[in-house]
Amino acid sequence: MALTPRILPALLVYSTLFSAILGNTHSPASHRGNRPIPLTEQPKAAACPVPLGSQGSAKPSDPFWLQAIEHQGTSPRNPDPANYRVFRNVKDFGAVGDGIHDDTDAINAAIQSQGRCGGGSCPSSTISPATVYFPKGKYLISRAIVPYYYTQLVGDPKDLPTLLAAPTFNDMAVIDANPYIPGGGGSQYWVNQNNFFRVIKNFIVDVRQVPPEKAQGTGIHWQVSQATSLRNIIFYMSDAPNTAHQGIWMENGSGGYMGDLVFNGGKFVRNITVNNAQTGIFAVWNWGWTFQGLTIRNCQIGLEMQTGGLTSETQTAGAEAIIDAYVVNTPTFLQTTQPSANSLAGSVVLNNVKLENVPVAVRVANGPIVLTGGTRTIDSWGQGNVFKGDNPTGQFTQGNLPASHKASSLLDSAGRIVSRPQPQYETFLVSDFVSVKDYGAKGDGVADDTQALKSIFTQFAGCKIIFFDAGHYIVTDTIFIPAGTRMVGEAWSVIAGRGAKFQNQRDPQVVFRIGNPGDVGIVEISDVIFSTVGPAAGAVIVEWNVKEPAGIKAGAGMWDSHIRTGGVAGSQLTNTQCPKTGAGGFDNCFAAFLHLHITKQSSAYLEATWVWLADHDLDNDGVSQISVYSGRGILSESQGPVWLIGTGSEHHAVYQYRLLGAKDHYMGLIQTESPYYQPTPPAPAPFSLNESSKYSDPALYNDGAPSAWALSVQDTVEPIGGERSLVKGVKSPTHPLYE
Repeated sequence: MALTPRILPALLVYSTLFSAILGNTHSPASHRGNRPIPLTEQPKAAACPVPLGSQGSAKPSDPFWLQAIEHQGTSPRNPDPANYRVFRNVKDFGAVGDGIHDDTDAINAAIQSQGRCGGGSCPSSTISPATVYFPKGKYLISRAIVPYYYTQLVGDPKDLPTLLAAPTFNDMAVIDANPYIPGGGGSQYWVNQNNFFRVIKNFIVDVRQVPPEKAQGTGIHWQVSQATSLRNIIFYMSDAPNTAHQGIWMENGSGGYMGDLVFNGGKFVRNITVNNAQTGIFAVWNWGWTFQGLTIRNCQIGLEMQTGGLTSETQTAGAEAIIDAYVVNTPTFLQTTQPSANSLAGSVVLNNVKLENVPVAVRVANGPIVLTGGTRTIDSWGQGNVFKGDNPTGQFTQGNLPASHKASSLLDSAGRIVSRPQPQYETFLVSDFVSVKDYGAKGDGVADDTQALKSIFTQFAGCKIIFFDAGHYIVTDTIFIPAGTRMVGEAWSVIAGRGAKFQNQRDPQVVFRIGNPGDVGIVEISDVIFSTVGPAAGAVIVEWNVKEPAGIKAGAGMWDSHIRTGGVAGSQLTNTQCPKTGAGGFDNCFAAFLHLHITKQSSAYLEATWVWLADHDLDNDGVSQISVYSGRGILSESQGPVWLIGTGSEHHAVYQYRLLGAKDHYMGLIQTESPYYQPTPPAPAPFSLNESSKYSDPALYNDGAPSAWALSVQDTVEPIGGERSLVKGVKSPTHPLYE
């Protein structure tokens, strides 16, 4: 999607905002979900002789497991698969990590070696993945570190490595995820909206040696898109009165997730903490942000938002939701730049914001105080347009809003929305892990790994952490992933269903079944991609059945794991088979019936999960639009709790998100796009609507050539956002429709 670049010195993401809390629903008999699976068909969970436990026995002096484990990861579609290295330790490339030697060249060599995708000549690529590992130490940086496409930069979480900017540092940022090409007239390495698949986690970024007045004292230039995350990073910047230092700078992009970040000092970001900054977060332009678990201490201004546009063309900061914030010793919490004049295209919602010694809650710069502060809690307050029913004209509101019902199942002991950091298993020894390649799985994109993976899950679920070395694992039958499973990939290991079982859209079959209905237990999945090899018109890629154990909220979850179909080497659903013209036909270009089904008895915590049907190739030329077909994105019938944090669902024919008879869901934020080929053909083509109780589809909205629903919410009587009405669906943001 082409977007006009804007500048946002602190934080920006292009996304469609829908933050919702859904509670107290009912499910009529006509929507009771899937038929029970006969006991004779149900795989049994592993009989674990020695359960793993929640904590390991690793000593502080023991190496982090990722550093110690044997690395057998491969990239089967790489031009040199036998010699290509997925895992790279920066010290193997000459980095010293003593804070004295300049480690810039060694680190960039670790990232760039073996012809990886970067430098401005490669739009995208999935065939050269890399996990670049930094052991503990202090790495002196004199020029920008550039993470190439499909890169994970991972520090030692047991002892965070420091990236120390040299006093002479003069580049845009210590880590630059999308450099501007010198003399390129504003061109960059990658188109920002397609700058997918980056992770940076477990670092300290220290720019205090850079003179405070220089904006080059910036930690990360993060101009990225979906399937990206920043996690567990501490930023140190100058707190001098004239500081121009910044933690993160984002001027455009599309989607993404950030969490567990701490900013100390500087001028200008699920858990963000800003200490002693002049302005904690400065937003110039965006579509939408959800700030959850925000803490601001000892700043002059907590958040400053460029607002005041009266139309969508002139709005600046868009839809901002600030949830569960804690603000201390800060003169002004939220400052906007223009008065609303009783009209505003953008919006801001404050929910459960606790103030301590904050004289002004909301004000206009050089203007009036809109909401007084003090020491108090703002339960629910908003500024913007409220839409009701099918009325396309919003009513401007500035003041208290009806408090949204929040189910207790969604909240922690302090009454905040639950958040859970990605498990990294710092306390576990390398002997607590098993590699699937040590037990017969090939991951070469050709061999059928079905039996090997079935055996591995049966033998080790609950007993070991299952490590999927980088690769492309093919399965031809349903894979049962039992409750108790902890599995982690390497540079987004791909597990894909293929073959005759997944062909019939009138008899859909599950590829990956996570637990059986009624199962209770821990499930933890990280850094994995679930997929198909086309065609697969009858594939239900992931069926999520497991419910978290009592007393362990968010105990069944996925982090930095995605459900991706088409557009990549090995998918058989690329421009070669399925060009934009539609010349590939329908039958050869079906990707899936349904990507993710969260069933009635389950609970799920999904953080930074992208459910994407590719609209263009990531491999081959990296830009050609394709015509591939997926029926549905995410269907949830769960009675809760379900947390969808930083998720997206795109390009599915019938709907992107559907809540059917669901209860106790938190969604913040969600991002959608309808298929690019619609309305030619219109929804639901090339699929048929499923009107049975299993995978029941919504009716199409009233239009001669309808596109897919962005969001369908059906059989819910408790409000979203406090409005007592039946919400059947919401179309795309460019064509709002409420029915």
